[in-house]
Amino acid sequence: MAREQLQTLSEPMYFILLALTHPMHGYEIMQKVSAISNERVKVGAGTLYALLTRFENEGIILRIKDDGRRKTYKITEKGREFLEREYTRLKESIKAYDNYILEGIKT
Repeated sequence: MAREQLQTLSEPMYFILLALTHPMHGYEIMQKVSAISNERVKVGAGTLYALLTRFENEGIILRIKDDGRRKTYKITEKGREFLEREYTRLKESIKAYDNYILEGIKT
């Protein structure tokens, strides 16, 4: 996956990485993404496993256990950096909205 594709994260990507701040396997990830997004973001198995493979190949997550039935993953330091960068970007977007719309600052 080219680095340019990770300049911003899609919502499923963001919530998967957020979920993986605690080690978990695929089904747990799907449940956690739904829970922490207040049921707004749902990740299907196909999307989840495609993203897990991409993240693992890029060193963003690490497979820490594979018992043949379940694979458990956790976020790496590189993944935390991506997650934190996206969090900061989202906060800046909210601040821009607040400044422009709510506080009436015109550009």
